[in-house]
Amino acid sequence: MSDVQNDRVFSGSIPQLYETHLVPLIFQPYAEDLLQRLKARPVTRILEIAAGTGVVTRALAAGLPDKVSIVATDLQQPMLDQAARTGTKRAVDWRQADAMALPFGDGAFDAVICQFGAMFFPDKAKAFAEARRVLRSPGVFMFSVWDRIEDNEFADVTTEALRAMYPKDPPLFMARTPHGYHDKAAITRDLSGGGFGKSPAITTVTKRSRAESAQIPAIAYCQGTPLRNEIEARGPGRLREATDAAERSIAQRFGPGPVDGKIQAHVVTIEK
Repeated sequence: MSDVQNDRVFSGSIPQLYETHLVPLIFQPYAEDLLQRLKARPVTRILEIAAGTGVVTRALAAGLPDKVSIVATDLQQPMLDQAARTGTKRAVDWRQADAMALPFGDGAFDAVICQFGAMFFPDKAKAFAEARRVLRSPGVFMFSVWDRIEDNEFADVTTEALRAMYPKDPPLFMARTPHGYHDKAAITRDLSGGGFGKSPAITTVTKRSRAESAQIPAIAYCQGTPLRNEIEARGPGRLREATDAAERSIAQRFGPGPVDGKIQAHVVTIEK
């Protein structure tokens, strides 16, 4: 399997490490941001696509009125299984679903949301067309994507540490996929290709990523994402070595104690 094919494989221990290490490190702050944006809207039925292990789902279930129904989907069943194990404050309808072929009728939801999932869609315009199809009119599609890797410091330092470790064939998952869909013009074109006639509002949101030690982001990125698949494909037994290399680089850049790095993303809102 190629590196690009591996980019969408979240299996084995990845979902658990993703939830315990990566979610509090980088996803939780943006989940709260998305909740506040939705609170300002009169939504009653929400569809979440690419829900992962449910960080946004939990925020919505806790922060929105009980009358707001939530359907949370993901292509990867292991991620949904982890989300269900973690649980939500109130009932959520969990569904395995492909964002490019949603199993819902036209106009079934008044909001479709997606946090850091659009980068993984093989055909982004097709996925956006599906989001538009299942939206009522008026309705809102809201999603977030990471900005370029240079504006996301732990991811950038980890990638450069692995580039030094594998100079002839560096694992570039983080730059290629999570941080590979940050161009605002490309996002706007794909939304138009998906049938949205209005212009999106794209807001760049900068936050801080904090951890008690450099080991936490090193494990989060090297073991709790599909970057792990790339590392393991380059030789058995080198995952620990790669994680240690990332930890050393993060500690060298941010200090030996608690670490604090910049994270940055685009939040996209478009009306139907």
